[in-house]
Amino acid sequence: EEDSLYPSIRLQQKKKQARLIQKALDAKEEAFKVRMEAINCQRRDLQAKEAQLKAYTQKFEKFVQENDEKRIRALKKASKEREMKIQREKELFRARRELEALKNKHQKIYNALQKYSIFNKYLEDVVKVSEFEEIREVIGRHKTLVRMHEDLLQSAQARMEMIEKAKVLLAQYTEEKEDKILQHNNELAQLQTRFDQAHSDVLIWESHWAHIQNTAAEKTLMLGTIKMATLNLFQ
Repeated sequence: EEDSLYPSIRLQQKKKQARLIQKALDAKEEAFKVRMEAINCQRRDLQAKEAQLKAYTQKFEKFVQENDEKRIRALKKASKEREMKIQREKELFRARRELEALKNKHQKIYNALQKYSIFNKYLEDVVKVSEFEEIREVIGRHKTLVRMHEDLLQSAQARMEMIEKAKVLLAQYTEEKEDKILQHNNELAQLQTRFDQAHSDVLIWESHWAHIQNTAAEKTLMLGTIKMATLNLFQ
């Protein structure tokens, strides 16, 4: 009678052990599901952050492109202004040469008048053979030429003053534009540093995510192995 009862008791014990093992496996599976859900939540958060970072990167690239376009336009404008400055300097040099030529001409005329003003007879002879009727007409003609020369001198002086003012304004404008370009370059360097830091953070999060995936795969393989071993033991 004991021999016939013993296998039945052992069978009940085995069934009880199997139920306990199955219960433990169910608990571990439930805990694994909870952990996988948490990992999925973290993955969704990471994907959202990656999307935000991608949007920020695109916005940053657009900003850099616009900044480059502005910088190129500023450089073109500065180059044009330098060309205008060179042109104005050329005009100033040409005006100075014209002024110097007028001075030389005036000096020659003055020297000639000083040299020949004492020769009254000569002037009378000139009046006789010229279109002038009197010596004062000759003198009046000379005065007219002098006034024309003075007017030319004043005009040249006014042009020189205008050129000097333009040079001062051009220098101020060039300095302001150079300061703005330097400021934009500093801002660009700061943004590049922030972008490099963000890229480094993305690499770190990708490494963490790969580690999480590897850990999950190992746990899944371990769970399958435990199930197979449990099934073999149960059989």
